[in-house]
Amino acid sequence: MTAIAGIGIDAGSTTCKAVAVDPSGAVVATALEQALPRIADQTAAMLDGLRSAHDVAPGARCVATGYGRRLVECADRRVTEITCHARGVFDDLGRAGTLVDIGGQDSKVIRIGPDGRPADFVMNDKCAAGTGRFLEYTAGRLGLDVADLGGRVAAPGSEEQITSTCTVFAESEIISLLARGAEVDAILKGLHRSLTVRLVAMVRTVGWEPPLMMSGGVARNAGVRAMIGEALDTEVIVPEHPQLTGAHGAALLALEG
Repeated sequence: MTAIAGIGIDAGSTTCKAVAVDPSGAVVATALEQALPRIADQTAAMLDGLRSAHDVAPGARCVATGYGRRLVECADRRVTEITCHARGVFDDLGRAGTLVDIGGQDSKVIRIGPDGRPADFVMNDKCAAGTGRFLEYTAGRLGLDVADLGGRVAAPGSEEQITSTCTVFAESEIISLLARGAEVDAILKGLHRSLTVRLVAMVRTVGWEPPLMMSGGVARNAGVRAMIGEALDTEVIVPEHPQLTGAHGAALLALEG
């Protein structure tokens, strides 16, 4: 059994992720759970689970990242999501470029240099309307599963305009549209357009360089990918496990001590 040499924990506001790598940086094990209120207990249990299921090399270290990284008591070091996501996607896809990471609490656009480090970034952590929480909240308001949104949005059909830049006001627009008989899928398209308009503005602000990549759970949403790609006239590249990108980058940084 390959020994664990580094562990990365990404304590996000929606999910908690862990990635373990061997001395060469190859992924040995992963874990992904819904985030619990007691982050310290949850991450300690995840770390214990990885260590009990695998051999651990002497001196193996743990790096924490994410919204709750300061609450990960078992971490040897704490590093920002900007650095960890840049490192993770660079290792996954093997190229520099521009990364869009849409988390539950914030969204980030990171321009990655040829060494895999952030060259510049812009971040939205002031308003939920530019984050994954926006989709979760509105999906719940419509009685839908957030995992089903992307397929419905990617299908051909009409689109309603959502003009509000606030989640609360957007909810009022949804209620009004439903009352007027608007189709749910058309409302969903408008909601996704509202989200992607903000993201595209952030991409342009950072002075983006291709290729355009995405990480985070929203990267699995085909509707968001399609709208961003259309707006910027480019292909959106997604790693195999986009939710684990930050934890993977943290694990690679753990190898460095």
